[in-house]
Amino acid sequence: IKMLYPKPGWVEVNPDEMFEQFVAVVKEAVEDSGLHMKQMAALGISTQRATFVTWDKTTGRPFHNFICWQDLRAVDLVRSWNKSLLLWVVHKSSGLLHFLTRKKRFLAASVIHFSTQHVSIRLAWVLQNIKQVQDAVAEENCSFGTIDTWLLYKLTKGNIGLEGKVSNNLNLKGIEAANSIYCNFGYTDKSIFGIPIQIMALAADQQAAMFGECCFEPGDVKLTMGTGTFMSVNTGTKPHASVTGLYPLVGWKIGSELTYIAEGNASDTGKVIQWAQQLGLFSDVAETEKMAQEVQSTDGVFFVPSFSGLQAPLNDPNACASFMGLKPSTTKIHLVRAILESIAYRNKQLYDTMLKEIHIPITCIRADGGICSNQFVMQLTTDLLACDIEKPKRVDMSSLGAAFLAGLANGYWGSREELKTIRSVEKIYKPQDVLHDYKSIIENWELAVSRSMHWYTKTKQE
Repeated sequence: IKMLYPKPGWVEVNPDEMFEQFVAVVKEAVEDSGLHMKQMAALGISTQRATFVTWDKTTGRPFHNFICWQDLRAVDLVRSWNKSLLLWVVHKSSGLLHFLTRKKRFLAASVIHFSTQHVSIRLAWVLQNIKQVQDAVAEENCSFGTIDTWLLYKLTKGNIGLEGKVSNNLNLKGIEAANSIYCNFGYTDKSIFGIPIQIMALAADQQAAMFGECCFEPGDVKLTMGTGTFMSVNTGTKPHASVTGLYPLVGWKIGSELTYIAEGNASDTGKVIQWAQQLGLFSDVAETEKMAQEVQSTDGVFFVPSFSGLQAPLNDPNACASFMGLKPSTTKIHLVRAILESIAYRNKQLYDTMLKEIHIPITCIRADGGICSNQFVMQLTTDLLACDIEKPKRVDMSSLGAAFLAGLANGYWGSREELKTIRSVEKIYKPQDVLHDYKSIIENWELAVSRSMHWYTKTKQE
């Protein structure tokens, strides 16, 4: 998928190109499998969350490109809402309710803040700044959806099944729809794949990866390192009320069973690797592992991975990405190692936050995503977390999770216990006794992070 950056901080994708590539990938996957479309029993879809588009309800034409989850165009709106009198009242009243009731949900509400990752904020920006959308809303001719909704609309040519509801990224207790759900969403139009195929599952990427990793029990942790890092823990039948920015989300809904997860994320993981490659620090991503091992340390260089701000537990959309500690002796190898180390340090931040907030014993940690193929990052993360981490043979768990959900829905698989027998582990990383060696290094990296925070707020004030 080609990412578009029309302005600083803006991140977009062309909706029509995305659909064309989606169809091409499905056809190629079926062809490579040696099977035929007529043998496909069901279709499960896993997509990126919090990326959305609006389109003309009559013509189906999008009013703008997809606005991606890393997009920062609404940062001024976020700042305004976070400083609003209404949010101040919510904070104070929730703080009082927590004092009187000691219920954690009120404590969480007393510190809640908006961020650019929230779809509602960026949608508000669209409603304020794109006249076509304003006119369409006034005429009741505007559709809104995340990537899954758009694909479903295009695949069915608007004839979406009504047997199930889907909502991507809901996080409210007591809802009927879920991030990962299977039911009948209708059939693909015959003109797309040659035959109609029943769409049985829609899943947000992280929830699908969680399901693909078979993290079915409370305390199971999934660590995805792809474009961003997402650390999620199964919290069972109860949503978690966080005070540091962990998201309480619906994991999946199967029948009447609703499973919740708590998630922390770092937006810039694979993105910083891609940036470093474009900068010429290396030609092949596979080189980075060997490069990092060619030196014993970064020679005092630290990297802050913050092209899209810093998320939990720091929650600063105005933080900047930066190298600190550069000197004449610094080489590109030191820079590459500093980048890889920063990924592991953010993993430790998220894990420590999870341990502090989630009072559920951690039962296992299972990694996936393209970055988990880098043994340097995996081993350092394992050392810093001081626990075993499993790496599966298949690193793209989102697609497997969507397949699992669709297969359960149409009876191809009979139970989640059967799914566990399908999952395969390639390697289990064991922690080495080096955590004490990194204590001062992590402290210095945290100092570098603190100096990168609020950067864009400060520069605008100047």
